[in-house]
Amino acid sequence: MPLVEIEPVLTEAERQLRDAAHKFAEEVMRPAGRALDVLPDPAQAIAPDCILWQVFDRYREMGFDDLEDATADLPPVEHARVRALVSEELGWGDAGLAISLGVAGFHRIFARMSGRPSLIERFCAPESKDIGCWAVTEPDHGSDTLAVSEPAFGDPKVRANCTARRDGKTYVIRGQKSAWVSNGSIATVATLFCTVDPSHGFRGGAICLVPLDLPGVSRGRPLDKLGQRALNQGEIFFNDVRVPEEYVVVGSEAYASAVEAVLALANASMGVIFVGLARAAVELALGYAHERIQGGAPIFAHQSVKSRLFKIFMQVEAARALARRVFIYNTTQPPLVQYSIASKVFCTNTAFEAASGALQIYGGNGLSREYPIEKLLRDARASMIEDGCNDLLSLVGASKL
Repeated sequence: MPLVEIEPVLTEAERQLRDAAHKFAEEVMRPAGRALDVLPDPAQAIAPDCILWQVFDRYREMGFDDLEDATADLPPVEHARVRALVSEELGWGDAGLAISLGVAGFHRIFARMSGRPSLIERFCAPESKDIGCWAVTEPDHGSDTLAVSEPAFGDPKVRANCTARRDGKTYVIRGQKSAWVSNGSIATVATLFCTVDPSHGFRGGAICLVPLDLPGVSRGRPLDKLGQRALNQGEIFFNDVRVPEEYVVVGSEAYASAVEAVLALANASMGVIFVGLARAAVELALGYAHERIQGGAPIFAHQSVKSRLFKIFMQVEAARALARRVFIYNTTQPPLVQYSIASKVFCTNTAFEAASGALQIYGGNGLSREYPIEKLLRDARASMIEDGCNDLLSLVGASKL
């Protein structure tokens, strides 16, 4: 039973894009997400004949892979609102696939930001089928690679697992990114965050675009995990991989600011995606409560069920309002990372609480894989760790208050 959309200012163009995204989420993402979730071996989820590739193909056909171009003629606030609406619908469809599809275009942001025609032509061509990944997490480092506000970020004693050194007009990359790289096993190009000046710790980092068919690149097996099993994740190894110097799009002098800006963008996106998952949980619970008969009546007739449903409804609508407001502001104004973090932390916590509350309404059936709610609980739990674990992100956000 769908929740009402109370955004009062949507234009017809915005409604059409939202509705198209919802149809894609319902007809393509949900069936694919369920199919991928039950595969026993995560390597099956990226096999050549896997349904995953149909999701990517349909996403491109509908023009969602580059909303920057598709909505370029809209005023900035409308443009941002469309992106928020679409991301929420994709999260409603399948949060893991929503992240995979979103990060697939990550490299385009940096190619355009560089202003270098050769990179824009190479990585942003309309016909390109490149799949990107955000290669930041390392075997020995997770959320600390994003914690710009913390002393350890600039501590030279904290040694990175992936470094690059200049050699003439090229950079030579050596090391490893961990198994948590989203799209790591399927990406064709990485937006690589690596260290170029170890004397400044992570603060001495750089961002470069790395085609993953270069000599010296290898991959590990896809990660086997609790939730978001539709989101491919895997480690990437770099054995003296050479990239031209122009592929380094952010140097160490701007690296900390770039990390903060990326965190603001990524966390704002996580907020709207997981509002979608939270909304899905409430809608499923509401539908089930009207169908399930206990004590001679649908369980929705019982006061305790109504009370619990209304509680998670309130939480989701509060999260929805915060996520959309933050996303629109931080993609149309100089971003304030503390608000993106607030959105990510609040909305992912809400998604988990909503999924847990919805599962409780399902009772014993909620524990069965015959019903969709247990998958939402597992997918939501992963969100409280990815893109920076909520505990450490809260410290970074607090430092900006």
